[in-house]
Amino acid sequence: MAARPKTLTAAVAPVLAGTGLAAHHDVLAWLPAGAALLGAILIQIGTNLANDYYDFLRGGDTEERVGPVRVTQAGLLPPERVKRGMVITLAAAMLVGVYLVGVAGWPIVWIGLASVACALLYTGGPYPLAYHGLGDVFVFVFFGLVAVGGTYFVQGLIWPSDALLAGAALGALSTAILVVNNLRDIDTDRKVGKRTLAVRVGVAGTRVEYGLMLVVAAVVPVVGVLSFAWPTASLMSLAALLLCLRPLRTVLSHSDPRELLPALDATARVVVLYGGLLALGLGLG
Repeated sequence: MAARPKTLTAAVAPVLAGTGLAAHHDVLAWLPAGAALLGAILIQIGTNLANDYYDFLRGGDTEERVGPVRVTQAGLLPPERVKRGMVITLAAAMLVGVYLVGVAGWPIVWIGLASVACALLYTGGPYPLAYHGLGDVFVFVFFGLVAVGGTYFVQGLIWPSDALLAGAALGALSTAILVVNNLRDIDTDRKVGKRTLAVRVGVAGTRVEYGLMLVVAAVVPVVGVLSFAWPTASLMSLAALLLCLRPLRTVLSHSDPRELLPALDATARVVVLYGGLLALGLGLG
């Protein structure tokens, strides 16, 4: 429960996209791609454990919270055990990183250290990102630009401009997951002083942000085909966005935070489907 398996699509999808792009450029390398996937999943789990632990310490999780159970707040696991799990998981991610450094060199050291640091600083440290409205930026950068580009880099040893383009799409969709989550928790977060971007811009602004994230994801494959000679098959990824129509309606019209729970699950499924279809389309080219 603490690992939050449903959120792991945000870790898997950008690695799929980066690997599909590597195949498109004829630099596909299965072992580095697999290691990138394992490392991304471990960092995501470590981030989730850190959130569970640090939100409990800061009082960010209360009984009024609508979302899935947080194991520390619910008393299902003692805080120190969750913290120990966080440390072990992030240490395992760094061990995977050692192999990737051997493959791709020192740039992976800085990517790995920054990823682990942000996993901890998302809700921990003296200036937690999530508590100051920076969570959306963190997700867009690390679950989009860095994850896609880094996955490509460990295979092709370069960082092409269209990796940034693909990263923008996956970053936007991963951010959309966070947007729904923060919209659901907007009232409880405000009460405990957690100043997420949703709290800062309000319900209306957060609804607009969700729509904009979907627009970015829709535009990216079109730009890729027109400007980067991506294969037309990469447009298959747009089919995944059709599954966002229902959650979009819910986000725009909900009156009860509980109504957003299905929208959160649906958005998470769209992320991995979009990433998979984009990877398939790029690979076919």
